[in-house]
Amino acid sequence: MPKALIVDDDPIIAESLAQFLASDGIDSAIAGDGIEAIELLDHGQDQHFGLVITDMNMPRCDGLELLKKIRKKYPDLSVIVITGYAKIQTAVDSIKLGAVDYLTKPIIDSELRISIDKAMQHHALLAENQSLRAQLAERYGMGNIIGTDYRMQRVYDLIEAVAPSKTTVLIDGDSGTGKSLAARAIHQRSDRPAGPFVTFSCGSIPETLLESELFGHVKGAFTGAESDKVGKIMSANGGTLFIDEINSATPALQLKLLRVLQERQFEPLGSTKTQDVNVRFVLATNKPLKPMVDEGSFREDLYYRINVVNIELPPLRDRSGDISLLAEHFLGKFCKEMNKTITSLTEDANRALQQHNWPGNVRELENAIERAVVLSRRPVIDIDDLPQTIREMADSAIAATRSHERVETGEDSILALAHGWTPMPLQKALEDPERKILLAALKANDWNRQQTAKDLNINRTTLYKKIKHFHLMEG
Repeated sequence: MPKALIVDDDPIIAESLAQFLASDGIDSAIAGDGIEAIELLDHGQDQHFGLVITDMNMPRCDGLELLKKIRKKYPDLSVIVITGYAKIQTAVDSIKLGAVDYLTKPIIDSELRISIDKAMQHHALLAENQSLRAQLAERYGMGNIIGTDYRMQRVYDLIEAVAPSKTTVLIDGDSGTGKSLAARAIHQRSDRPAGPFVTFSCGSIPETLLESELFGHVKGAFTGAESDKVGKIMSANGGTLFIDEINSATPALQLKLLRVLQERQFEPLGSTKTQDVNVRFVLATNKPLKPMVDEGSFREDLYYRINVVNIELPPLRDRSGDISLLAEHFLGKFCKEMNKTITSLTEDANRALQQHNWPGNVRELENAIERAVVLSRRPVIDIDDLPQTIREMADSAIAATRSHERVETGEDSILALAHGWTPMPLQKALEDPERKILLAALKANDWNRQQTAKDLNINRTTLYKKIKHFHLMEG
């Protein structure tokens, strides 16, 4: 079981907490203030701390400052804040900084035990999330191709089956679905993974330069050809050439490419010398080729030559079950690159991602998460961190739910209460706005419990318990 770190400048209270934890089978260490606590954490990796219980008011480094340091350096630690001075703003600040719970002295044993259980579960969940991120590619994908959808499983099976052969592969999919990743996965699993992997896009190069870029040229082949140039085909010799957007290839390029595929030979532009080439060809299109063949804009013989094995990558909108998985993958990736400690996405953020139709597919999702990681100053990604186009797709239910959740965690109504504050127990201060929200939601839904629970993002059992707890009655 993870160890607890008790941070309190009162040795009597600290020792009392240590004995309480020991009675539950939890080992602990004690620090006199925040600075000592960070030193223990920095030099106690072998002690496997999972929980910090800290006082708020301490010399040198108080509880809030310690929370900030922990969130930055040890985001997987769960923190419980304990204070003898119940201030609303302090409670709000603690929750914002990621504290699992906020308790006031004198501490009630039953409340502390519940809080510790919750904190330990939170730590276990964070640790599990980190482990899952590390295993995502291995368990649910192929390298950076992530997904559990049955269509993606079919993609993995095809890649594994075709990679060891020399067969030409055609990858079909919308822009941003991961065609280049699939091509690279084929290369890495082929019999030439140590060879070069070269990419060439027919859609990103001017028509006048297409042939020169792909086949190379000799000096004087055309105006401006001041020296020999090796083309993409020869650059990929002994490896794999990935030709993207083959649907944009000119008729002349199609004809020359057909010969290379048939004979494994070509002549650079302006040369009469034939060159042999040993290249595995993987091609991709973001537009169906068969209609182009039917209308005469794409060569039929080339189509059948490249369409030996066809891999279709589904658009992200058709595999919505993979969105959260991909978002977690990209979150881990960019947090590592930027050395940031963001643990997860909020329910609102996840819901917004699910509602978006993703015209840019996986690439758009990757860019959205990268932007969120760059901009977020919190330990989680919230809907406000996402691009405006995604936020706009989130319906009014998300805004309502978010408002409710903010009140429950004390971000809105508690601050409002502070302006006209009348002394009362903290628990009552937190429950009053919750009661009002529950009553308003029930009335808005004509006391339909099922719809109310859905709107508030809680299960019906929880709703019934809250109705009973607050003595809410219809009428």
